[in-house]
Amino acid sequence: MTDTTPTLTPKPWISGIAPYVPGKSAGADGRPLIKLSANENPLGTGDKARAAFAAAQGAADALSRYPDPGSNALRETIAATYCLDPARVICGNGSDELLHLAAGTYAGAGDEILYVRYGFAVYEIAARRVGAVPVEADDRDYATDVDALLAAVTDRTRVVYLANPNNPTGTLASKEEVARLYAGLPKDVLFVIDQAYAEYLAPNEDDGGLELAKTQPNVFVTRTFSKIHGLAAERIGWGYASAEVIAALHRIRLPFNVTRAGQAAAIAAIGDTDFVTASRDHNAKWRAWLAGELESLGNHGLRVVPSACNFLLTLFEGDVSAETMYQRLMDAGYIVRWLPGQGLPNALRMTIGTEDETRGLAAAIRAALNG
Repeated sequence: MTDTTPTLTPKPWISGIAPYVPGKSAGADGRPLIKLSANENPLGTGDKARAAFAAAQGAADALSRYPDPGSNALRETIAATYCLDPARVICGNGSDELLHLAAGTYAGAGDEILYVRYGFAVYEIAARRVGAVPVEADDRDYATDVDALLAAVTDRTRVVYLANPNNPTGTLASKEEVARLYAGLPKDVLFVIDQAYAEYLAPNEDDGGLELAKTQPNVFVTRTFSKIHGLAAERIGWGYASAEVIAALHRIRLPFNVTRAGQAAAIAAIGDTDFVTASRDHNAKWRAWLAGELESLGNHGLRVVPSACNFLLTLFEGDVSAETMYQRLMDAGYIVRWLPGQGLPNALRMTIGTEDETRGLAAAIRAALNG
């Protein structure tokens, strides 16, 4: 007799998700490597944030009491820093949670979620998680192509994600391009501007996203404390949108999603302008230095994509492939990010490290090219 008992199976759109693969910190043999694969701050965490975190952890009830579910003090601090309405600030378990909230609130089975080719890997996962169809628009030489995005909008489009600056390419869409993209979108589409690397920009590079979110009903800007603030381990993100959008997002937001110590550290971090400035200056100096070193290897087929972030995307178009370089760098003690899963098998993304790490990486690449 044939067993016809039904079996438990996930929804088909869940089975179609390729899980997010984080940057590695060790080789295949378990050997620790110099980690330049996850875009972490090479200067670590500022003293003020570390002190606030330690103080919060040292409280007698640090582990037994839930954190403030609304992150109220943190939202007030963020609002005061950026001249925002605190009621329209939302905090999340990293900006990743907020990106997922956008998809979960405004899209569902059969809807479309749009983003640029070589966009952040979470966008496709967020779309598929809710049964929506992920749609990639063509890029323009690894950068955002506004015309291609607008051409890809249909009556089923519900969310458009724009990472600006973009991960993993590092490219930056200008304020004028962002405004033109927004102007061309239907008003029933949520425009999500993912500004995870915004603090690395010079003032004249601001893309105007927060100003759009202040005045427009369908713009949602997200940021994170994981990058320039050096709080990656605590997973703290924040976003800003209209009161109506924020109220909708709160309906499915996880309660108690930011830890007590994390909230305290983030409050201190956002006020530590000296650390932020030092981190930005360090990144600008050594990003330019490393770009120059890599560009000098153009005769080996290396090409560096211009970056506004704390990493460089380098294309390997010569005799030594990106995969080969990736393996040789691991042998030399360095781990960077090889990206075949994001359609970039010919590229490596390299985080800007300390001075010693960056100089060492450049030397290792030169040695690896010579084989």
